[in-house]
Amino acid sequence: MKKPIIGLMPLWDEKKESLWMLPGYMEGIKNAGGIPIILPFSDNEKDLKELVDTCDGFLFTGGQDVSPEIYNEKTLYDNIVPCKKRDDMELLILDLILKENKPILGICRGIQFINAALGGTLYQDLNNEHKSTVSHIQTPPYDKPIHDVNIIIGTPLFDLIKEVNIKVNSYHHQAVNKLSNKLKPMAISTDGLVEAVYMPNYKFLWAVQWHPEFSYKNDINSKKIFEEFIKCSTR
Repeated sequence: MKKPIIGLMPLWDEKKESLWMLPGYMEGIKNAGGIPIILPFSDNEKDLKELVDTCDGFLFTGGQDVSPEIYNEKTLYDNIVPCKKRDDMELLILDLILKENKPILGICRGIQFINAALGGTLYQDLNNEHKSTVSHIQTPPYDKPIHDVNIIIGTPLFDLIKEVNIKVNSYHHQAVNKLSNKLKPMAISTDGLVEAVYMPNYKFLWAVQWHPEFSYKNDINSKKIFEEFIKCSTR
């Protein structure tokens, strides 16, 4: 049995004009049995189709804010920092992946982007639009859990973890607002934010708002999420 090849959406450093990657995304995949590769930015649909054909699964990583243009809103705050090249590329490749029914895991920006691309909306800035006593932006160390989420019974995440309440790490200022009608919630924070989603009747499309790439070494639930993703990506 061959190890699945997992294509990772690249992170972008505006100041250095360079692609980069947090090692936790790659190590989390490697430890779960996959082979991670960093995808290039491209607007060439033919090239992206070849990448989709080559890879067995795809990880939509964290990073820049999702542009409000994707969900038909104007930018409301000065702290919204999107990356147009990344948004454009991910819109193209997500459509191609979905047509091939290949596994997808979204993390942080990943859940936000997938929801927006599939017709949902986002809170552009939680501090302005969803004030809460729950801290969603933590300080280091980032593998430390800082708030609870409630897992919905009967969802794939509950079937995997078999717990109704878990603690997670958190670092985000945007979040799912209106959930896409193509997605279903799997976990909700205690202040009412959607923290995990899946797509019914699809091979594997999960996305979480927290950061298993930071916590997979010491958190069994984060490790299980990577392992389930790799299991579903194995040919």
